[in-house]
This record gives sequence, C-alpha cells and structure tokens, in this order.
Amino acid sequence: MPLSALARGARLAALPLGFAGRSAVRAGKLLAGQPAELLTEELQRRTSRHLFRVLGELKGGAMKFGQMLSVFEAALPAEAMGPYRAALTLLQEAAPALPAEQVHRVLAAELGPDWRTAFQSFEDEPAAAASIGQVHRAIWGDGRPVAVKIQYPGAGEALLGDYANLGRAVKVCSVIAPGLDVQPMLDELRERVAEELDYRREAAAQQAFAEAYRGSGEVVVPDVVAATERVLVTEWLDGTPLSRVVRDGAPAERDAAGLAYVRFLLSGPSRAGYLHADVHPGNFRMLPDGRLGAIDFGAVKELPDGFPPAMGRLVRLALAEDWEGARAVLVREGFLRPDARLDEDVLRAFLTPIAEPARAERHRFSREWLRAQVANAAGAHRTALLRSLNLPPSYVLVNRVVGSAVAVLAQLDCTLPFRAELLRWLPDGADAPDTA
Repeated sequence: MPLSALARGARLAALPLGFAGRSAVRAGKLLAGQPAELLTEELQRRTSRHLFRVLGELKGGAMKFGQMLSVFEAALPAEAMGPYRAALTLLQEAAPALPAEQVHRVLAAELGPDWRTAFQSFEDEPAAAASIGQVHRAIWGDGRPVAVKIQYPGAGEALLGDYANLGRAVKVCSVIAPGLDVQPMLDELRERVAEELDYRREAAAQQAFAEAYRGSGEVVVPDVVAATERVLVTEWLDGTPLSRVVRDGAPAERDAAGLAYVRFLLSGPSRAGYLHADVHPGNFRMLPDGRLGAIDFGAVKELPDGFPPAMGRLVRLALAEDWEGARAVLVREGFLRPDARLDEDVLRAFLTPIAEPARAERHRFSREWLRAQVANAAGAHRTALLRSLNLPPSYVLVNRVVGSAVAVLAQLDCTLPFRAELLRWLPDGADAPDTA
C-alpha cells in the first residue's frame, strides 16, 4: 500500500488522465469508421478495470469509496451492466493482501512480542483483505476458531489523505453511473474516518449487536474475544457470502437472504441501539440454517432511541399520498427551508424509493426497478429538488444506508414483504406534529 501522500495522489490523478486518453483513442477509432457501440463498451470496460484496480490497491479511503460505489452496480443502465459488474463487485470481498512480516509486526506492537502464545495456531495467509485492514484465521488459546482483523500500517494517514484527493475520481464515477451524486457519499465518509480507525470502538459496537441478537434464531453476530486499537479478535463465522447469493443464488435463496438482510438492518436500532452502516454484501453471510451472519461493525451510527420518528411518519404520509403533510415534516426536520414550495411530483420522486416498495404486500426489488428510480430522480425535477433540499447532519448516514441497502436488494433481485418489515420497525411518528 503506497503510504506517501504524493504517491497516492499521483495514482488517483491518473484516473481522469487515463479516462481522457481512452476517450481520445475512442474518438480516433470512430473517425476511422469503427462501430460506436463496440467502442463505447470497450471504453466502459477499460475505465472500470482501471478505476477499481487503483481503488483496491490503494486500500484506505480509496478502497472504502470503491466499496461504497459497488453496491450501486444494480443502478447501472442495461448497456453498461456487462462491462462493469465484475469490476464493481470485486471490491466487496477482495483486495491485495499485506505481507506476513508486516502482519507480525502489527501483532507484536499491539499484543506484545509473545503474541503467538495467545493462539494455538495462526494462518499467515489472510482470509480476506479489505479497505483499512485484513482478516486472518486462527485458533485462540481456548480452542475457539477466531478471525483476527489487523489494521494496515499507515491506514490512518492514508485514509485522511485519500479524501483530499478522491474528488479527482468523481468525474470518472459519472461515467459508471450517470445521475448518481457521489460527492455527498465522499463527504460523509470523510467525516467518519476517526471512528473506523479505532478497533476498540468497533469491538464495543459488535458486542452490543452480538448480545442483542443472541438466541434470536434469525441473526448471528460473532462475539468479541480481544481488541486493541489496531487488532480485533472475534469468533470465526462461516457461511455463504451474500455477494455469492447475488451472483449465483436461486430465487428462493435470494428472497430468504433479502428478507434476513432487511430485517437485520431495520431492527438494529431498536434491538441493539446501533445502525449497521457498512451494508455492502461482503459484510454478510447466509448460514446453512437460514440465519444471517453479520460482520464488520467499524461503521455504525448510534441510535439508542431507534430510528428518528420522522422516518416512519414520512413513509406513512407518502403511502397515503399526503404530500403537503410530507412537506411539513421535511421542513420541520430541516430537509427543506420553510419557504420552499415543491410540487407533489418532486416530493414523490424524493420519497418513492423507500415508500413505493411498501405500497403492495410484496415488492420485487430488481435492477430494472432501481434504474427507473435513478432515472426519475435524475430527471426534470432533480434541479428543483436539489435547490431546495438540505440533508441534516443527523440524517446523512441513515440516508446513505437506506439508499445502499435498496441497491443491494436490487442486486439480489428478491421479492419481499417489505411493507410489513418497514412498518414493523420504523416508528409511526404519530405523536409528532405534521405542521412546521
């Protein structure tokens, strides 16, 4: 992993330069009479491979940004899906690994020079490599199989530096998903850097989830065994990665996985006091008995009182098509200025992605449906909405999680009793006034 800000900045700067060069080559081939459709597909494929290879190799904030983008693969237009899907989903579970000698140095610094005595065995080959750390399989001293998560040396500096340079990738991202505004996602990631670098904080959140779902029969969260600032040891969790269900699952498997996934994300705040905020498929497993396994709690939001009541109220108002009532709630919560006047088509476009799937008893989440929502949000009403819309700080992470989770459900192509789950876990907000 390149550590110097200069080296990392140069790699990120190469993204728009590379795209510009490929575009120039494409233009020349067009003038020479080669088919436009084939050249566009080639440009998309090469851009995709370059973008996500660089993001993965840099790890840190660059890879985390790529993982966030990967869940929106389902929103890509049909003609772009083939070239991009493999490159986008690659970042959900895999990345280049840290050499064993560096792993040993981190373990010695965090657990002491005799760190090996804590384990019966330790596998030097990582089981998974992610954005700011990688995971090794081991056997703890008491015989339990454990996952040992080790933070990359220099990950903190890399994470902070990347967010100053990732703006260079934003224009390239617009080639992947036109209409998807990635700048707010980048801003929100930057604000949460320090939280994800302290594995002790992650350990506290993970243990809260483990205790909240213990014996639930629906969700399994591994218990924490040990934690320092840069090393986290948890019980090992086997299972089929959700990303594999996305790729190969039968319809019944997709439906079961989608329901378990939705129920976990919606129930987290009321059961554990936290919202799991890193919702890409690589962080979830389907166990043989049908339970959902959840891992990686570095990105969470504390919601000790559950979801904000306004969320449930907005869903119910949208289902009733009470757009004036919805506008009043948006004003009261700080989404809209009091003098903002938006017609019901604009409000419908804003609220549809979460409310429309709850109109029927069961809803099918699909790539076609999601693309239609993205196209609608990016249409004629988008300018009016963006001029008036403000996202209050307390809702930034919640909004991103909702959007990302809906994209994952579309990847799963699953049919769910979404309305029942939404109304079960979101507060109805009936006690909140509907006027600003």
